[in-house]
Amino acid sequence: MTPPATPVPDAVDKRALTILIGADTFTPHVNGAARFAERLAAGLVQRGHHVHVSAPSVGHRNHGAFVETVEGEPMTVHRLPAWRWRPHDWLTFVLPWMSKRYARRVLDEVRPDVVHIQSHIVIGRGLAREARKRGIPVIATNHVMAENIVDFTTLPPVLDKPLIKIAWDDAARTLRLARAVTTPTRKAADFLERTIDITGVIPVSCGIRASDYTADLSPREGNRLVFVGRLTTEKQIDVVLRAMAKLDPALNVTFDIVGNGDQRRALEQLAADLGLGGRVTFHGHTTDADLRATLTRASVFVIASIAELQSIATMEAMASGLPIVGADAVALPHLVHDGENGYLFRPGDVDDLVDKLTTVLTQTPQERLRMQQASLDGVVVHDMDRTLDTFEALYRGEPLPS
Repeated sequence: MTPPATPVPDAVDKRALTILIGADTFTPHVNGAARFAERLAAGLVQRGHHVHVSAPSVGHRNHGAFVETVEGEPMTVHRLPAWRWRPHDWLTFVLPWMSKRYARRVLDEVRPDVVHIQSHIVIGRGLAREARKRGIPVIATNHVMAENIVDFTTLPPVLDKPLIKIAWDDAARTLRLARAVTTPTRKAADFLERTIDITGVIPVSCGIRASDYTADLSPREGNRLVFVGRLTTEKQIDVVLRAMAKLDPALNVTFDIVGNGDQRRALEQLAADLGLGGRVTFHGHTTDADLRATLTRASVFVIASIAELQSIATMEAMASGLPIVGADAVALPHLVHDGENGYLFRPGDVDDLVDKLTTVLTQTPQERLRMQQASLDGVVVHDMDRTLDTFEALYRGEPLPS
């Protein structure tokens, strides 16, 4: 039997920790959960910790332990044999019945002080159970909405509700093994506590480095909407396109869509059908530099998603000094304060979105500047260093920073 790992040190001992992050989605995947795990891992390396990541392989045969550069920082990534999920445009998965075996192998190699799982689905489930047996503290962060999964099961819609219940029941069994459970916002924490009947979920922002983004506070010469994210059903980008078609033509609005997903072709067809083909640009995946430039020159960030536990993209838009128009759903109201840094609209309500977009696009330069500054002020509390401070305290079992 492998001896238990060295206990997490107390508040006096500030030695570097060996941290194992378990992530069912990680680079080269492009989504909010992967981006958070990457930035967290890189930030911890910058602080002198020894970081290992357990993640799916890139291609079924490319498994093993590799030193990879993530967000500019070297770390050891333990790539587990993974398979492509064909109904999804990029998702890969580790065979669930192999998760404990793989977890034992990685734990034997790494002997971490603490394990931080990013989901309960497969890799996180195995690591949580095996780490618990060895007395290794587990921190769990939930980025998952079970409702996000059903689009890719290929099962009949009538089975959606039973499947969602099974998924949340499974989440409860795994998350209850953790010493601490976090999720990106207070609203998301409340939702998780109600849904799986646990208490003490800690809201910890995914965090961004606002200094990486550039705000242009000068008046705009044109009206440019922008959205950044996966092109999937729950993002409801079709609602934005339908609203755009109903805006006053005199506003001459264009729309930049950054990201890819299984709905791209359908959305391109919808844009053409609505007569928007010349005014909507699908950029696909871009470099970070191009993404930041697109945000800087935009007029307003619009997000119709109904399944955001935080939305890193919205925080990036705020750091770029943009007013935000977002759906009044899940965690978006945590970032979008109605009438301050933007407006909330009723989810799925095209006409309400038209009204809110028109208000922002026709505001005076003074009103626009006020909203821009409110976005810049509002993103300050999501500074990545604060997020890292919080997780370091959780890893060490210390009181959380105030």
